[in-house]
Amino acid sequence: MSKKIKVGLIGCGAISRWSRIPAYSNDLENAEVVATCDIIKERAESAAKELGAKYAFTDYRDLIALKEVDMIDICAPNYLHSQAAIEGLNAGKHVFTEKPDAISVEEVLKMQAAYKKSGKHLMVMRNNRYVAASVYLKKFIEEGKCGELYAGRCGWLRRRGIPGRGGIFTEKAVSGGGPLIDLGVHIIDLAMWFMGNPRPVSVSGSTFAKFADDDSEADSEHAKFGDPNQTGIFDVEDLCMGFIKFENGACLQIEFSWASNIEKETGFVEMRGTKAGFTWNGTAPTGELALFSPDALVHRPMLKPLLMAHTSNLKHFIDDVIIGGKEPNFTPEQGVNMIKIIEGIYTSAQTGKEVLL
Repeated sequence: MSKKIKVGLIGCGAISRWSRIPAYSNDLENAEVVATCDIIKERAESAAKELGAKYAFTDYRDLIALKEVDMIDICAPNYLHSQAAIEGLNAGKHVFTEKPDAISVEEVLKMQAAYKKSGKHLMVMRNNRYVAASVYLKKFIEEGKCGELYAGRCGWLRRRGIPGRGGIFTEKAVSGGGPLIDLGVHIIDLAMWFMGNPRPVSVSGSTFAKFADDDSEADSEHAKFGDPNQTGIFDVEDLCMGFIKFENGACLQIEFSWASNIEKETGFVEMRGTKAGFTWNGTAPTGELALFSPDALVHRPMLKPLLMAHTSNLKHFIDDVIIGGKEPNFTPEQGVNMIKIIEGIYTSAQTGKEVLL
């Protein structure tokens, strides 16, 4: 039996309680959490107790300094993702972090440099790649059944779903932005993954902030993430629309919102291929998939539920990459391209001009 990977969990708030504590408790048999960390001492201690961890810290640097920790898992606010990752890699730890990879191109390049120097593994959460519809569709594409995927559109739109108004999600210095960086990382990544990860060459976009003072009740379960602060800052967008061009000539329209006057929340990827097109919808537990081709105008494959997508992503990193020595299905270069896209769209929204990457 392989040696268990000793994990240090940094951040014990909502995303950790929802995705990490259940995963490490029930499904990741080759991992053992030995230390937890949170700026709120009680949260770190509570998580440590649930996970049977030996240590609970309030400073992540103390956790990273532990010799027995093989890997750190970062669930801290966005601005700390790259910072803690760099320190972890420099200390000889494998690093897994929540998305986004970083809140600026400068930071993500520093993280990539630390990864290359460290000889350790680095992966950023891309859980939508592990949804049943995504797994089915990726195989379908790799078998050549879509032909060339040359154009598409994607988005994640909420009616009312601003997370933790006034907290870590809505302050740009902490989060890096609004729904573009919060939701866009998920869905743009998925669209590009289906397309074979082409290199982006230019972007353009517009952002809007129309609901900062709207006190309508949230109707999205995802709005539960983040602690609201009535005296806090809201200086990010609530809607972003944009356009991405790729080196191979393909293009992608994007749209992300926390709050919009629309019928209902939806997350989607729609692609046009020379042999077939498809629409991926991420609102069901397995995801939903519709395929369109000359032979079958609409085909909706039956999908079987898989392990929770966040857990599957962690399992791939721990079991396949760290222990098994297999090639990771995510590379830091993909993360660099993602942050270049996001920063470029924010710049385009400010300047009113297309941005070359």
